[in-house]
Amino acid sequence: MDSKRTNRRDLLKGGAALAGGAAALGSLPAFGQQEHDHVMAVGGAPNDYPMIMGSKEEIEYGQRSKFVTSVRMAHPMGGRNSPDDFGKVFHVATPLQDHVGVVTPTSLHYVATTRGSYMPDIDPAKHTLTIHGLVDRSLTFTMDDLKRLPSVSRLQFIECAGNRHNGRQKTVQESHGMTSCAEWTGVLLSTLLKEAGLKGNATWFVAEGAEEVKGASSMPIAKAMADCMVAYGMNGEPVRPQNGFPLRLCVPGFEGIFNTKYLRRIKIVDHYYMNYNDYGHLDKEPAEAALAFQIGPKSVITKPSGGQRLSGKGYYEITGLAWSGGGAIRSVEVSTDGGKKWNPAEIKATPQRMAHTRFGYMWNWDGNETEIISRCTDEIGQRQPTRQEVAKYWNVPFDRNYRMPGLDNSVMPWKIARDGSITNGLA
Repeated sequence: MDSKRTNRRDLLKGGAALAGGAAALGSLPAFGQQEHDHVMAVGGAPNDYPMIMGSKEEIEYGQRSKFVTSVRMAHPMGGRNSPDDFGKVFHVATPLQDHVGVVTPTSLHYVATTRGSYMPDIDPAKHTLTIHGLVDRSLTFTMDDLKRLPSVSRLQFIECAGNRHNGRQKTVQESHGMTSCAEWTGVLLSTLLKEAGLKGNATWFVAEGAEEVKGASSMPIAKAMADCMVAYGMNGEPVRPQNGFPLRLCVPGFEGIFNTKYLRRIKIVDHYYMNYNDYGHLDKEPAEAALAFQIGPKSVITKPSGGQRLSGKGYYEITGLAWSGGGAIRSVEVSTDGGKKWNPAEIKATPQRMAHTRFGYMWNWDGNETEIISRCTDEIGQRQPTRQEVAKYWNVPFDRNYRMPGLDNSVMPWKIARDGSITNGLA
């Protein structure tokens, strides 16, 4: 053996010497670290934490940490409780204040039902989707048939028309919790319609679900051919029952009720059909009716927001979500003085069309009372309005609690007090 070659004993001695030198220099811990005098276990992990033992449930589906307690909220808009005495679920809001990134965990996705109907317990092996009406040939697809066709996966937000805010809500979960964003997987509706063959007078389609109270909505055939999806997957697993198992129609950018759950039938027609879902979701006034169907542009600050508290003066990241039924978000602005000055926010990742977009803005709070707001602009140039701008458009007296006509996408202010507490700026 070469006498000049370093052996293992020399390396260990050298390592010990280096460690001693570092100790002698008195090196300080890095930012965010604390000095600990407890013994480190093998691999560098502290040995004073209790261990999480494996279990059948942990193996089969996994569990979140017991320290993560974020949950959904029933009756967020002061409506009926869920579940009611008969086991029916109405509206359940997602905890936006606890979200990071843009994807809503499947178990925390918001829920809305057609007049509180029961969820159908559907055996996917027996479920079919029929396409008929003004087509060259009526088709009926099984779940296996659909999964043999070319699939797509896309991020898409869904938002209930009732997701509107006023001075009564205390948290962002109450004011904006009826929107969520997931990765949906399925077959483009255009693929199925091309297979069926559309007749020349086909201008509308009606999508029907399998609820006890039949969910059905009329939509333009142009939307069907543009970007609608028949989805059987959600965030990498089958769509859950609360979100339409085994099939859900995804209609990007349109009001949530058009995203028909438990999809079982699509009829191609030559005029608008007034269905149960459409009743109460239309307006006789053309100007207001024009604000239906498509959502946004819309944004809201989720942190810091109502019910939270700043710990003291200093730097904070103001963060939130922006989305639009008109396409991808192009820019987001944040005001930290009640709308007097608007500052460009950072878009956290490449914005996707008709999907939530995360934004952030670094802010040095001076400890004084103020109001923080966000507003966004989408790719076709639509900018989220202030409530003053909405009042001016409709030529009505300004009122911070004015009920927005159509789909409410006005800005949402949060008021920050000197003690760091945060409340609804419309209250």
